[in-house]
Amino acid sequence: MHHARIALQPSAAIGAVDPRLYGSFIEHLGRAVYDGIYEPGHPAADADGFRTDVIELVKELGVTTVRYPGGNFVSGFRWEDSVGPREQRPKRLDLAWHSTETNEVGLHEFQTWLDKVGSELMLAVNLGTRGVSEALDLLEYTNHRGGSAFSDQRIANGRTEPFDVRMWCLGNEMDGPWQLGHSSAEEYGRLAAKTAQAMKMYDPDLQLVVCGSSSSSMPTFGEWERVTLSHTYDDVEFISCHAYYENKGDLGSFLASGVDMDYFIRSVVATADSVKAVRGSSKTINISFDEWNIWYNTRFETVDRITGTDNWPVAPRLLEDTYTVSDAVVFGSLLITLLKHADRVTSASLAQLVNVIAPIMTEPGGPAWKQTTFFPFAATSAHGRGTALAVDVTSGSYDTERFGAVPLVDAVATHDEAAGRYALYAVNRSIDEPTELVVDLAALGADAASLTVTASALSDPDPDAANTRENPDRVAPRELAVRREGSLLHVELPAISWTEILLG
Repeated sequence: MHHARIALQPSAAIGAVDPRLYGSFIEHLGRAVYDGIYEPGHPAADADGFRTDVIELVKELGVTTVRYPGGNFVSGFRWEDSVGPREQRPKRLDLAWHSTETNEVGLHEFQTWLDKVGSELMLAVNLGTRGVSEALDLLEYTNHRGGSAFSDQRIANGRTEPFDVRMWCLGNEMDGPWQLGHSSAEEYGRLAAKTAQAMKMYDPDLQLVVCGSSSSSMPTFGEWERVTLSHTYDDVEFISCHAYYENKGDLGSFLASGVDMDYFIRSVVATADSVKAVRGSSKTINISFDEWNIWYNTRFETVDRITGTDNWPVAPRLLEDTYTVSDAVVFGSLLITLLKHADRVTSASLAQLVNVIAPIMTEPGGPAWKQTTFFPFAATSAHGRGTALAVDVTSGSYDTERFGAVPLVDAVATHDEAAGRYALYAVNRSIDEPTELVVDLAALGADAASLTVTASALSDPDPDAANTRENPDRVAPRELAVRREGSLLHVELPAISWTEILLG
């Protein structure tokens, strides 16, 4: 058995945990919308055609914001198609995912769904094939109270009160050659700055997200951030990061994916702060990590990609990855990494939410169920609030092909003073041995003795175990025994596991 030790110290504050850290993402892609959140003929559908079983699962997941409508989809999206009488909305070819978009669910319907699940809209504008004028039109439509052409159009379409969207993404992955309207950092930075300045002329309190790199492996990574921010620094609040991870047959490196995310965040922060220094600015740009997840993109590129000029299906099954226990452990470690940077990562969006690389799966006319990744997100969103705390982890290490020597245990804590609760999150990356974790509560003083302690772990003797339609409850967190010894807690972390320890 391996051994690790952590000291829980209330004074080791990283920063406040912004609730937007627990956001998600729905794109018009595959079955995310149609047969996902929306299926009028389903036995569980409500009067608006939304699946109530999915609504309840999204509530349980604890999603605070939802980025919409893309993603790659947004770079070819005409927002006008998605409003007005449904029977008059045009069908369009979606070049991003080689599908047909019916526009049956549009901006009004999606906001109705958000009201049902209790989440806030984070809206993306098309800077791939459109520009400043169209972004301003959409802003007027969504946020102006009335008395102008587009706000009156919204009222005529059935919504008197504005949507009042506060957070906006200025395009999507404009560094990627796969993106409609892909451009250089110089070209994009100029367009994003013009768009941001124009939007701020309407409302200077809007919070705007400029596109960063779509992964840390992009050949333009770093320089893209520097050039883009040199144009937009004064006009935006966030720069985005996107990162996806998959097991390519090297389990040890896969379990250490958080090392790459940590490098990504630190690099972007350093670049943003360098631009800040050069400009002599007192403003700090934070990160919106508005796409992150486990995604078996290799499978999509080699097996599932749709092609053919006569083949444009509606809501095809795309990117419907089935997640294993090891996937969920890596997923939980990515949440730990985000919390470890809570001072600068103040918004994040799990990509995506339903059916498409998602924690929630559905079958048309059939059930909805939780993937393995559902559990770390739901638990962390529920309990990982308040202030993020750095914990000094002492553990052994193991060698990986990609990252070299990596600690066997990674961890972070939070303190929710209002709830009177501490939460500790830890992953054991050991492939074949448990780790005895000792948590030192001495810094909590006399309060430590009065705290009730519970622990649960997501693990399985089979790291490839998964939840499926046929066996939806195969994997779930299970309670762990906690032994108290004075101010010390002893918990045995199973091999390849994600663990939550609650004290309160």
